[in-house]
Amino acid sequence: MTIHRRSFLHLSALAGVSLLAAAGPALSQEVDVDAILNDPEAPTAGNPKGDVTIVAFLDYNCPYCRKTAPDLERIVKTDGKIRLVYKDWPILSESSVHGAQLALGAKYQGRYGAAHKALMSIKSRGTTAEEMQAAIKKAGIDMARLKADLTTHGTKISALLKRNLAQAEALGINGTPAYLIGPFRTTTLDYEGFKQVVADARAAQEGR
Repeated sequence: MTIHRRSFLHLSALAGVSLLAAAGPALSQEVDVDAILNDPEAPTAGNPKGDVTIVAFLDYNCPYCRKTAPDLERIVKTDGKIRLVYKDWPILSESSVHGAQLALGAKYQGRYGAAHKALMSIKSRGTTAEEMQAAIKKAGIDMARLKADLTTHGTKISALLKRNLAQAEALGINGTPAYLIGPFRTTTLDYEGFKQVVADARAAQEGR
């Protein structure tokens, strides 16, 4: 698998400032980069003090998201200095929304990672809500707790999904997967592709 497309994001705010950003075509909305990188409700993984951040916009029904998920997990683990921010962006079907809600609900019992991996491991295309629930249950998620958390935190989860949608639109992203890696935006990658863009991101940051 190769890098399909990569563009430079004029996001000097990836160091922590909000600004009007350009990502490929001119944007019609203002991009709050701090909100993208540091939304307190967005699940994160990897090194919280990492020198490179990967922001991953994903849909649980996206076959390319599923295909690259193991390589994304691998680069975060092997590198050791990457902070990963998950942006659940369910745009492909109603069951995609259900999957995102399940994963984000599992976050409240500290099991977002397990739920995310279970959903990304489903092999069938056009996964149904029932298949997603079965995968979550098989991963050892407390289903009674999940149901309660979805009720208690449903408004927060819906608000987060709306913010993710608004951020993707502001950035001009038009499909999944989409990865912001340091100052770059790219699409489908394999392990070597992730490794190269992370190295390029570090080089770009050092040369700022």
